[in-house]
Amino acid sequence: MQKNISGAQDKKFIMMTTQPVEKLVCRLAVPSIITMMISAIYNMADTFYVARIDIQSPAAVGIVFSYMAFIQAVAFFFGHGSANYISRALGAKNREGAALIASTGFFTSFIAGVLIALTGFFFMDSILKLLGSTETIMPHAREYFRYILLGTPLIMSSFVMNNQMRFQGNAFMAMLGITFGAVLNIILDPVFIFTFNMGVSGASFATMLSQCVSFIILFRLTGRGDGIKLSIKNFRPSLSRYKEITAGGFPSLGRQGFASLSLAYMNQLAGIYGDIAIAALSIVNRVMMFATSMVLGFGQGFQPVCGFNYGAKEFMRVRHAFWFTVIITSTYCALLSVLGYVFAENVIAIFRPNDTELISLGSCALRYECIVYTSVGFVTISNMYLQSIRKTIRASILAASRQGFMLFLALHVGIKFFGLTGIITAQPSADALTFLIAVPFAFSALNEN
Repeated sequence: MQKNISGAQDKKFIMMTTQPVEKLVCRLAVPSIITMMISAIYNMADTFYVARIDIQSPAAVGIVFSYMAFIQAVAFFFGHGSANYISRALGAKNREGAALIASTGFFTSFIAGVLIALTGFFFMDSILKLLGSTETIMPHAREYFRYILLGTPLIMSSFVMNNQMRFQGNAFMAMLGITFGAVLNIILDPVFIFTFNMGVSGASFATMLSQCVSFIILFRLTGRGDGIKLSIKNFRPSLSRYKEITAGGFPSLGRQGFASLSLAYMNQLAGIYGDIAIAALSIVNRVMMFATSMVLGFGQGFQPVCGFNYGAKEFMRVRHAFWFTVIITSTYCALLSVLGYVFAENVIAIFRPNDTELISLGSCALRYECIVYTSVGFVTISNMYLQSIRKTIRASILAASRQGFMLFLALHVGIKFFGLTGIITAQPSADALTFLIAVPFAFSALNEN
């Protein structure tokens, strides 16, 4: 059995380090793109269906989304942290080290998820207020939050498994678990919301059940073929392993963690202008998440190629893969920017077709986002590149910029001088500033090897 696994790993090593990088990136990207897009669709589905209830319900989903961004940050810390090491270790033919860090990252994330969920139940109202909930949104936010808290350990662990599989080059299996759960969630949303009359809590209950299914599927798929099997026997916490996880995962923690904080801050500021402002920004955030899912998916196809070849010291292939990925994602972002700008009203009207005030505010925010959206491709791939080759400081700074301190700065300055307009222009302003940071960071790393 061990001989078969070793042979499969040798074949994968040869494939990852000799096949044309364009072919490799595209092949690995397709399952990731499908996964990311379907995940984004089911996130939009929650907003789409609950927007049919009242204006407070999509606002409540937007409030709780800040928490979901936080647990995703922690999950990506363990997932990307362990997966980056796994990719480099397999490139260096160190399968034992890869197996130990895989189980350490997975089981630690599950324990962290349990602790986070318990904290959420004990301090629910305080957390929701911190995330930007108003008094009128609070009852809806409680209903939605409750089931998301119950599913937190499984949601986090699923993200870890998904990332570990992708970085081993098993993107198709990673896609199966996430996609099945996402499709199930889209089907269950209207059933629980409308048929069973559960309202906004039905959306979160559907999400929790779907995430449980994803967890079971992903766990059963670990170790299939040449994949690394998760085992409690390999859960061996140590300072050296957590240092590796921190080095590879801290940029993701910074990126997603700051995204959670900045979304909460944005909700707090938007709340000054009423529930409709929170609802409009929640819808625009979902739309942009869907748009960016292709960029993230294509970048995820690039990451294992980058990690394997960097570990094998094939630096020319790494640079080639980087520029190929940047060109594809930037072209896509440019095209989507034009379409989004032209059809902004039509896009927002999908969620609440008869709410002219929400459509006006949401379409204005969407158009501002489209003006600088072309830069997102280069910024995202640069961040993934720096993270994959363990340039931790630069990767962390860049990760914390776009939806972190640059967004905080733009929000703080924007509301002071421009009011609501300053809030809805904050993200595009942060995108432009982050691009100015990404250029020197990426070019300096490309010239180091």
